[in-house]
Amino acid sequence: MARIIDGEKKNLIGASLKEIRGRKKISQQDLSNKLELLGVYVCRGSISRIEDFSRTVTDIELFAIAEVLGVDPKELYCK
Repeated sequence: MARIIDGEKKNLIGASLKEIRGRKKISQQDLSNKLELLGVYVCRGSISRIEDFSRTVTDIELFAIAEVLGVDPKELYCK
């Protein structure tokens, strides 16, 4: 039985993260820095890999990303 992360896309938030981050004019590095202030360590390269769907996202990372971006976590899921 294949696991969901065995597919081509390893997360469901990549496109929305990139769109929301761009709309709010927050660079990948700025997002990484703000996450670190919350104690969640996601480097700029990892954010890039989340946005291109090649990296998984933990629940802790998801909630921290939503907090930094000022959105409900549900808004990050691709439509």
